[in-house]
Amino acid sequence: MSPAPLPRGPLFGAIDQAPMNWRHYMLWLAASGGAFLGGFTVVALGLAVPLLKQDFSLGPLVIGFMGAALVVGAAASGSIGGVLADKFGRKRVMVIDMAVVILAALLGAFASDPWMLVAAQLLSGAGVGADFPASATYVSETMPARTRARMIVATIGTQSVGMVTAALAGMAILKFHPAASDWRLLVGASGVIASLYFLARLRAPESLRWLATKGRVEEARALLSQLGAPARDAAMPDVAAAPAQPTAPPPAQPSLHGAGLGTLFSARYRARTLLVSLPWLLMDVATYGVGLFTPVIVGAFHVDGASGGLIASDFTDAEGSAVVDLFQMDSFLASIWAVPIFGRIFMQIAGFAGMAIGMTLLLFAAVANDGPMMHMSFVFGGFVLFNFAMNAGPNATTFTLAPTLFPTAIRASASGFAAGAAKVGATAGVFVVPQLQAAWGLDGVVALMALVSLAGLAATAWFAHAVNDEGALEED
Repeated sequence: MSPAPLPRGPLFGAIDQAPMNWRHYMLWLAASGGAFLGGFTVVALGLAVPLLKQDFSLGPLVIGFMGAALVVGAAASGSIGGVLADKFGRKRVMVIDMAVVILAALLGAFASDPWMLVAAQLLSGAGVGADFPASATYVSETMPARTRARMIVATIGTQSVGMVTAALAGMAILKFHPAASDWRLLVGASGVIASLYFLARLRAPESLRWLATKGRVEEARALLSQLGAPARDAAMPDVAAAPAQPTAPPPAQPSLHGAGLGTLFSARYRARTLLVSLPWLLMDVATYGVGLFTPVIVGAFHVDGASGGLIASDFTDAEGSAVVDLFQMDSFLASIWAVPIFGRIFMQIAGFAGMAIGMTLLLFAAVANDGPMMHMSFVFGGFVLFNFAMNAGPNATTFTLAPTLFPTAIRASASGFAAGAAKVGATAGVFVVPQLQAAWGLDGVVALMALVSLAGLAATAWFAHAVNDEGALEED
């Protein structure tokens, strides 16, 4: 009798070649919860802050801790979630992290003091951060080869859908239930959404590739029909292809069973690890750094109208967020089309280049002798180009690289390490950039963001040789 691992090749081939059907889309939708909630919670918190200031008389320190808690929680849990998904399964981690988000939403919605809200945001960030590697890996291992790249990009694209949904939810809440306590509804809404994802994930099967790697091949084969690939297609193809005869055993392959983060920096995987983590780290430095001072410059467009009170002002903020987030969603839709056609490396390099050019336009407006107000076309064009290039390029491609460049046994660990590295960059953007702005001024920060974008371009190009074919999953 052949040992259990041998059917993996035909089994994986059956998954890759299966026709895309409605079950694939349902599994993708269930797996997209972390990205969706990642966008939803950020916008919901932003809309809740003005109401919280009135309810709790919050100072800037506590508000800063609330915003940072989401990032710090995600940074702490990303690598851990990836390791756990490799050890215990993708589905188990995806179910647990949705439960964590539900718990965080309940804690936040019923918070009696600001520090409970900080704890809730930390917990929410941890749940979303752990979900990124597990869900990205699950999608990569479940989708057929020809649609894999597009569906992984679509997964991170739901982040912008979550942002738009939060803005629309905020508008509805503030319109039909205008009250200073509406922040509780805004914070608690993420728990309602997470509950739906929780139930959907309970019904979803485990990743067939993970099951096969753990030696549970028959269990994996029994699930093939759910993905439109009859189990008989993966049943003993090697035996049927030729008469049984003695053959030499296949050459021994290095075992990755139980491999951890240390394996990612072995000679075999080091270049891949740096490709998936370093550009993502640099992108988040620029993304969060630019996000910090965007309101300062865009605020020049704001005209303070008649005093309509706190609720009216927050409603206006929700409308503005909806418009901005709809634009971001358009750029993600562009990435879903462009990445499978032009490739991840091309789009990542082009995206970093566009980000650098956008910051250069902004820098020109900032240093002009006649002041930035005389060059608002450069200000607006710089922000538009930066955000479009980022979302159509690195913000999509960095999410897709790790789930395809590593074998099943360490795929989620690699995705988690990359996501954790990105949040380290985000933390730098949140904490370090304001200090640099105080020391160097806005001009210096804009110039730094342009250089960081160029560094992301250079890092991508330097390690690009580690990339595989579009839609292919590495298994060695």
